[in-house]
Amino acid sequence: MKRFGIVYHPLNENAPALAVEIESFLLSKGVSTWLCSSWEGDALQENLPLMDFVITVGGDGTILRTAQAIVPHAIPIIGVNLGKIGYLTEIEPDEALEKIALILDGGGRTDERAMLEARLFDDQNCEISSFKILNDVVVARGEIARIINVTAYVDGEMLTTYRSDGVICATATGSTGYSMAAGGPILHPQSSDYLLVPIVAHMSFNKILIISPESVVRLRLSPIHKAILSIDGHIGLPVEEGWSIEVSHSKVKTCFHRINPKGFYAGLEQKIKR
Repeated sequence: MKRFGIVYHPLNENAPALAVEIESFLLSKGVSTWLCSSWEGDALQENLPLMDFVITVGGDGTILRTAQAIVPHAIPIIGVNLGKIGYLTEIEPDEALEKIALILDGGGRTDERAMLEARLFDDQNCEISSFKILNDVVVARGEIARIINVTAYVDGEMLTTYRSDGVICATATGSTGYSMAAGGPILHPQSSDYLLVPIVAHMSFNKILIISPESVVRLRLSPIHKAILSIDGHIGLPVEEGWSIEVSHSKVKTCFHRINPKGFYAGLEQKIKR
């Protein structure tokens, strides 16, 4: 018997009802289901690895939270779009039951996405924590509206010191997010390359770099500034003076299950214009 997890955005007014409707449909097909809010972190961590598929009902943010909970299990995510843009989601609400029925009958294809790993070190180079990233990792200025100095190293060699609002390392999946808003290019989602993007660089190196998956980036914060570390837009940590973040390609991937035949470029313009 297939097991489906259903994860919904608790503050989207339409998401809980649609999630219950999907759950009832799956139960009528003899499918084992489990339903949870995307904000119930402990429950997500405990139950999602037991599922064969996960259906998210919300926007891209709901998928990002779900992907964090699934790691390191490559459980396929099926995204039902109740968000504003939906680069990661695929299925529209009015076709959800029809598309899910096709998946139950064996339809669809696998879409694997590269992830990054970020390791946070203190000023004594002791590792504090690590994260898996589907979209992006951002080092940005904190509460005070002033630029920060972030020195970037690639494969142990100093690249530059950015004087900016911050620096983004984005996956190909994340290249259509904050990175794009900061002027970064759009990478094909199957690419394993990642991006190094300064945010509003001031009188300093302002070029955007495409980093190979074999390379390691290290970002060290100036000893006179404090900043915020953001992981996929929903995990935030303060970064103290002299701390650093090491970013590298991860062996773990996020897996989506796609049902629509259209490729990445077919709907890209329409999504950007939303």
